[in-house]
Amino acid sequence: MCDARRLIEAFKARSAAPVRAKIDTLLALELVRDPCIQPFLVGVLLDRGEPTAVRIYVLKRLRNANPAPTCRPAIAGAILRVLSDPSNTELRIQAALALTVFVDIEGVVGALGSLALERDQPLDLRYSAFTSMQRAGPVSECVASLRQLLEDEALGRSARSVLTSWRLD
Repeated sequence: MCDARRLIEAFKARSAAPVRAKIDTLLALELVRDPCIQPFLVGVLLDRGEPTAVRIYVLKRLRNANPAPTCRPAIAGAILRVLSDPSNTELRIQAALALTVFVDIEGVVGALGSLALERDQPLDLRYSAFTSMQRAGPVSECVASLRQLLEDEALGRSARSVLTSWRLD
C-alpha cells in the first residue's frame, strides 16, 4: 500500500481520535504527492462529523495546495457548500477566505458578493466574503456587487475605496 493510502486509512481509523492526532496524520499527508489526496481532503472538508479545527485545517491546505486546473472547480464547489451551511460561522469565515484563490471559478464571485450583501450575517463573515471577492479584480460581477455595497453601513466605505482604486467610482 502506498504512503498516501496508508495515511488515509490511518486517518479514517482515527474517527474518534483527538483533533491533534487527526491533524498530525493530515500533516504527514502533506509530505506525500499523490492524486488521491485532494479528493480525500474534499471529503474530510464536507464531513460535518469532523471537528471544526480539522475542517479548517483542510480548508487552509486546499487553499494553499495549488491544485491541478482540472481539480479546481470541484474544490471550489466543495468550499461553496461549506460557505452555504449556516451551522458554523467560524468554518464559513475560513471558507470565504479560502475562496480567494478560486475567484476565477464560475459562481465563486457571485456567491461571495451575495454573502457580502447579506446584512443579517455576522460582519466578520461578510467582510471575509468582501475581501475574497475583491481579489477577482474589476470584473463585472464584482463591480456590480461592490456598487450595491456602497449603501451598506458596514462595508460601504470599503467598497468605495476598492472602486476608487480601480478608477470606477
